Amino acid sequence: MQVLDEESPGSRLIYGCMGLGGSWEDGRYGAREVDLAEAAVAAAVESGIGRFDHADIYRRGSAESVFGEVLRRAPELRARIRIQGKVGIRLAAGDVVGHYDLGAVAIREGVLGSIERLGVERLDVLLLHRPDPLWEPVEVASAVAELQRDGLVGDVGASNMSTAQLVALQDALGTPLVANQLEMSLARHGFVDSAVLVNHPDNVGTDFPHGMLEHCGRRGIELQAWGALAAGRYTGGSAVDGRTAATAALVARMAADLGVTPEAVVLGWLMRHPARIAPVVGTTNPDRIRACAQAESVAAAMTRVQWYTLYTAARGKPVP
Repeated sequence: MQVLDEESPGSRLIYGCMGLGGSWEDGRYGAREVDLAEAAVAAAVESGIGRFDHADIYRRGSAESVFGEVLRRAPELRARIRIQGKVGIRLAAGDVVGHYDLGAVAIREGVLGSIERLGVERLDVLLLHRPDPLWEPVEVASAVAELQRDGLVGDVGASNMSTAQLVALQDALGTPLVANQLEMSLARHGFVDSAVLVNHPDNVGTDFPHGMLEHCGRRGIELQAWGALAAGRYTGGSAVDGRTAATAALVARMAADLGVTPEAVVLGWLMRHPARIAPVVGTTNPDRIRACAQAESVAAAMTRVQWYTLYTAARGKPVP
């Protein structure tokens, strides 16, 4: 497997490993799943992607396990990539309901389980997967500090957290937060709406935490976008309504005009934003992974009018 330099085109992209592995029901997998994972990882590396996003719950652990098998097949790869893991979600099992757990024991157990399944010595980045209403930030900070002292975790970030939650967590931590991963895409454009609709009646329906972009920019916290390809709805997937179909047609025309793929346009729109958003690419199709490689160059070339044209199409009405 060829390993490209981390400054290669597409290096701001992150490959999301949620789709790798076996069943969500029992986490079982076989040689076929390992082969498919190897092909996806190879396509990501060939596209200049050097960061891989995991979570201990993905496919009930098998996403990490098959990735570990891929690393065993190509051990030289580990030194050239960064592995990001997430902990804090407990899936439903038997009579136990699904819930969140950012207690010290759960955090450590989650990290140790991920490291074992991946077959690595540490997680380069640990993200706290979702805010736990019962969390104690001081307890979280203590657990993180212990993991860092033990060399099991490098940097620390969050996922799906609000600005206030980031502040509370950062106040307790002895290390700076490096990332917050949120759903952002051309379809889930609340991160733009939260700025555009200030002092506007439509702002009531905005679901993205206002001030998040500015807070992360001031603190040097990377914004990572999960669901960045919007489940393929603008790049060949099924159009759920007329607005989606019209936006997909616009994406296709813009891709043809620029001589790039529709995936590169969709991701380039995200990356054009000055918040320097890092899209998480979750498709397991090697061709679609490679189709994302030009996203950063598209972002650099995209004009303000092109960007607003896509945004207006996706929201279905002009800006106020």
